[in-house]
Amino acid sequence: MANDRYYLHCAREGLHGHECAGRITWEHSMYYKGSQLQKRWAIIPLCAKAHNCDEWQDRGDMDKSINEWIALNRATQDEILEICRARDYFRYRAFLNNRYGAYVAPPPMVEDGIAY
Repeated sequence: MANDRYYLHCAREGLHGHECAGRITWEHSMYYKGSQLQKRWAIIPLCAKAHNCDEWQDRGDMDKSINEWIALNRATQDEILEICRARDYFRYRAFLNNRYGAYVAPPPMVEDGIAY
């Protein structure tokens, strides 16, 4: 994931009034069987403010449902089926899409110059 450009920028950048601040962190947005779900689609990049860490500890704008909304919309149908034992995540995703709107992933970031 460290080599994936998606993980270089906050997934909430510009969404629902969020203003980014701080370093990029990785948020395990989904839980399954009581543990963090270790799947690429369920781990989203967030700035420190959106993740309530560093100087924004307990005063940032962490919103777990928005993080779940982003993650569930990144997942394929088959990936969601893998975790749909105790909860209907298709219904939950539809609820979140109704609440926050259709999620559109940001376009890949294009950077000038050489990445070291």
